[in-house]
Amino acid sequence: MSDGNPDDFLMVYVGRLGAEKRLKDIRAVLERMPNARLCLVGKGPQKEELEEYFKGTNTVFTGQLGGDDLSRAFASADAFVMPSDSETLGFVVLESMASGVPVVGVDAGGIPDIIDDGETSFLVPIGDTDAFVDRLTKLRDPVFRKKMGKAARAEAERWGWEAATSYLRNVQYERAMINFHSRAFGGFGRPGSKSLWRLLRVRVGRLLQKLRVPGFRRNRGADADLL
Repeated sequence: MSDGNPDDFLMVYVGRLGAEKRLKDIRAVLERMPNARLCLVGKGPQKEELEEYFKGTNTVFTGQLGGDDLSRAFASADAFVMPSDSETLGFVVLESMASGVPVVGVDAGGIPDIIDDGETSFLVPIGDTDAFVDRLTKLRDPVFRKKMGKAARAEAERWGWEAATSYLRNVQYERAMINFHSRAFGGFGRPGSKSLWRLLRVRVGRLLQKLRVPGFRRNRGADADLL
């Protein structure tokens, strides 16, 4: 993940590589942070464009990961970055927090429902490079990063079976039926389809497995999809 530079500050993103994720916003952030690296995990229609856009920077593209490889990606991060303003359910943010990795995410969509700004992770305005750099710089302090990582993990642990299923039923889920179809799935399945339910089930299951929720048994054949 660190491309042979384990002492560098490592920022990780996991998810779909698409224009709606605003990943290009991170280049300006990366360029202002010395001894920092970015790892983009996932696949999507913007992959080749992003590889060209980030050429010459300290950026690694791993492709899509699953299982233990994905767990290692989260565990290797010093911070998780989420520049997207199109997140509705925010499971990948919870996965990072469950790994004890603080998140710097935009104050939009479903992310503010998960993050207690300044306590469990950070929220920043959409496209605000200065804010991203400021919060990530704070996370360079290993003592502070560890403290926030513990708080993030504790917050994620509040999400058990009951909380996760309740979250899927509330207004966030209603928004997901519209936004996932139009902005993220790219034709993967119409709202309410079996494909959508399968992907949501995988994401919830992966989070619960990471948190070792009692009564959850992992389906090892179903953790390769990224939203």
